[in-house]
Amino acid sequence: MRLPEHGPAFPRSRRPLRAALALLLLLVLAAGCGYGSRAPVAAAPAVGTGPPLSAEEVSVGYFANVTHATALAGVQKGYFTRELGGTRLRTQVFNGGPSALEALNAGAVDIAWMGPSPAVNGYLRSEGRGLRIVSGAASGGVALVVDADAKVRGTDVRGLRIATPEAGNTQDVALLHWIREQGWEVDPHTGRGDVTVVRQSSKEIPTSFRRGTIDGAWVPEPVAAQLVAAGGRVLLDEADLWDDGAFVTALVVVSPSFLADHPDVVEAVLRGSVRVNAWLKSRPAEGKAAVNDAIESVTGRPLDRAVLDAAWRHVSLTEDPLAATLAEGAERADRLGLLGGSPAALDGIFDLRPLNRVLARQGEPAVDDAGLGVVATPTT
Repeated sequence: MRLPEHGPAFPRSRRPLRAALALLLLLVLAAGCGYGSRAPVAAAPAVGTGPPLSAEEVSVGYFANVTHATALAGVQKGYFTRELGGTRLRTQVFNGGPSALEALNAGAVDIAWMGPSPAVNGYLRSEGRGLRIVSGAASGGVALVVDADAKVRGTDVRGLRIATPEAGNTQDVALLHWIREQGWEVDPHTGRGDVTVVRQSSKEIPTSFRRGTIDGAWVPEPVAAQLVAAGGRVLLDEADLWDDGAFVTALVVVSPSFLADHPDVVEAVLRGSVRVNAWLKSRPAEGKAAVNDAIESVTGRPLDRAVLDAAWRHVSLTEDPLAATLAEGAERADRLGLLGGSPAALDGIFDLRPLNRVLARQGEPAVDDAGLGVVATPTT
């Protein structure tokens, strides 16, 4: 049953219970998460001024990555709390898409930033019940970096050990697709073949690279810049493999039930997202500092300034989900046998109506869902 437009999400007496259950779910998920994940970092709830919207609280998840700069800066600089008014903002910082997806499915987070592959797999495996993509977040910022001393002719990495953040994740699919395009053989599941594909968490990849246990990696920023700083060289920028150099690397997703019950809250978060993106683009020096402050508050350590500058140059923040590139990525994963369903079942994965309302009020053009948006139920 949908709640009244400005009523609380739960009776006040049940809010502590919901918070406790969410925390318990996150602890369970952290203990049982797959490769490359760790316990999410939770911050104290923040609240703006004014009355709450239709939910007393919203929980938002994201990663401490440059591709999630919008969420990092939006929380750090208070953009979301200003739009949410009296609705409390809770945040969880995850280290990988699977743990964020599990938290979304469990109701421990309502809205999350994540990569296209976990979003697509989460949608297909739930038969469309698990999530909706409501906005883009970032494009680009992915590269194949190899040890500068590695014996490579052109882009021939046969015989090398190349890492990706996780089996079947966005960068893993991109690397395996590129390997197949070269005519080389690699088992998508084991990673064995002409190239040895090593699945490691983004946090571990720079250490493995410095120790020489891997020869390179196909990774997003800032990990690519960290590898270059550690003696690597960019062998291939993934942007060169896409038309116009644009391809989706991060999205904003929401629980369908939360979207149905609290569209005003989702729209408020998207308003904050659009406004913080405009600020980040107009004042990049301040924006980078805010993102680095947020990363330090989560990880305990800021990025080196040179690494952050290099990463920032390669990531494009955008509300456009670049839906056609998401569909192409799903087709590639399907051909590799790594998709949790048929690409034909992606109809309805997008609901860009809240975002396009926000953009229209800002005088900005609408973004497109490539025919994969929700179909409105006709009224009689």
